[in-house]
Amino acid sequence: MFDKIFTDNLEAKQTNIFRPRKGVIIGLGQVGLACAYSLLIQDCFDELVLQDLNLQKVEGEVMDLAHGMSLITPTDLMAGTVADAGQDADVVIITAGAAQKPGETRLNLLERNVAIYQSILTDVVKHCPNAILLIVTNPVDIMTYVALKISGFPSSRVIGSGTVLDTSRLRFLLANKLNIDARSVHAYIIGEHGDSEVPVWSTANIAGRKLLSQDWEKSDSSDREKLTAVFNQVKNAAYDIIQRKGYTSYAIGLVVTDIVKAILRSQERVLTVTGLVEGLYGIENVCLGLPRVINERGILKTVNLNLSPREEKQLYHSAEVLHQVFSSLNF
Repeated sequence: MFDKIFTDNLEAKQTNIFRPRKGVIIGLGQVGLACAYSLLIQDCFDELVLQDLNLQKVEGEVMDLAHGMSLITPTDLMAGTVADAGQDADVVIITAGAAQKPGETRLNLLERNVAIYQSILTDVVKHCPNAILLIVTNPVDIMTYVALKISGFPSSRVIGSGTVLDTSRLRFLLANKLNIDARSVHAYIIGEHGDSEVPVWSTANIAGRKLLSQDWEKSDSSDREKLTAVFNQVKNAAYDIIQRKGYTSYAIGLVVTDIVKAILRSQERVLTVTGLVEGLYGIENVCLGLPRVINERGILKTVNLNLSPREEKQLYHSAEVLHQVFSSLNF
């Protein structure tokens, strides 16, 4: 019956003039699923493979998502592995990681995640040698560095989600205070995606009008208090959300989609992703978040922000925090 509905054009079948956009998501927890949903409804990939140790769960998620495919631009969606994506996969997104056990130290958790990445990346390197790695697993800066070292990929092709989410949170909160669209706020969070992250107040502006007309130390104390309160909300946002619902997922799913679109559509967009730093601001051999230009080759270049001395010092401290964590790993 089904084979009689259409007449095949054999000549067209023999000539493939279209190379599909291929992606893989490894790890189908709450974050991985949010990424998959956001990527699907925004038509990012032509083919998307979902990979997880729990194959039955992945199959169920694929079925659920596929049943809505007639309502969106369709994507060839399947449960599988990086081997199914093949040599021409464009982006491999890794959200997989171990859950922290009661009483387990952060360092022990990191060491287990390193072991997981060693297993995952062996297959990625073998089957998707030309892909861009997009790391989402926390702590994302450390895991991006781990992925870089294990994979042996060029640093331009190993990207972490970095402080894109923190930057989005900052812009959202500032926009609420100013009663404007968050997309019209130009401000960055850089450094670690974590407690040592740095707000760049010296360049923060609305349509070119800086939030602070003077250096931080010389600005009005009430302005500093207000901005510090906003930053603390940004820094503690994940803790606040996790306390209420147990995890964060939707916003990071949108972040991953933004990064993927910048890659696949070669947008050359500036996003504060995590990447390797070698020499900038006196920082060497560490991965952290900075505003970088993203295109189909990955990280094309890094924006050299005119940081204040105070911000440079904070960024250097953030890099040192990450150095210490990585050096303590058995890696």
